[in-house]
Amino acid sequence: MTLSRLTSAAALALALGSGAAVAQNAPTDGPGLTFTLRGGVASTPEYFGSDEYSAAPDLGFRFNSLQLNDGSGFGSADPWAESLGFNVHGAFRYIGERDSSDFDELRGLDDIDDAVELGLGVGYGTDNFYAFLDARRGFGGHESWVGEAGMDLIYRPDDRWRFSAGPRLFWGSDGYADTYFGVSPSEAASSSLGAYDAEGGLLSAGVEVGARYRINDDWGVEGALTYDRYMNDAEDSPIVEAGSDDQWGVRLGLTRTFRLRF
Repeated sequence: MTLSRLTSAAALALALGSGAAVAQNAPTDGPGLTFTLRGGVASTPEYFGSDEYSAAPDLGFRFNSLQLNDGSGFGSADPWAESLGFNVHGAFRYIGERDSSDFDELRGLDDIDDAVELGLGVGYGTDNFYAFLDARRGFGGHESWVGEAGMDLIYRPDDRWRFSAGPRLFWGSDGYADTYFGVSPSEAASSSLGAYDAEGGLLSAGVEVGARYRINDDWGVEGALTYDRYMNDAEDSPIVEAGSDDQWGVRLGLTRTFRLRF
């Protein structure tokens, strides 16, 4: 799944993904856990609908494999292996808090606490294609359901480089849309924005272009450029009209794979 595009720029970008298809005859040195951490920098909008951007740390975690004593396991101990066929994976997004007093155009609106979204997704991959569908439930700043779908075409010029590009779609429930794009009558009375009751549905569509370079078996470099355009009730929100319905994001970081044996 896509990573940095899934957070507001107000706080750390965190992402969790898993190509957790059951691995038959996955390479392993014995029972253990293999995972990959990413650390770098990302630039994203200050809040959903903002036309201002800021840089923040970008962190990521990817589960690679779990091998058990009886020889069974999940995933692949090779961190560079692709998830081929169908898989079920974890889905996670962190959204930073929105402090309205930090932005002149939002003064008078209620603050929104940071939120964590947890859920599951399904994916299907081949050597040159990957598609996914994720569903997540929010806790904290919003208590609603969201969904994301995407697909990528994949190109590998050699065994070190991997390039991907494809569309993304994002849905949110009524509660999610009203939290981040709605303006209540009381907020309208104390701000320069008109009252607006945002309803859920398809809220944005965009594209992600990514690249990954394998330095060696343990280290790598990866980055991504994302573009999203708000749609429907998100696009018509006075919050977005005061900012921008075009949302860009970029991230770049180092990856390091860890193998814990037991």
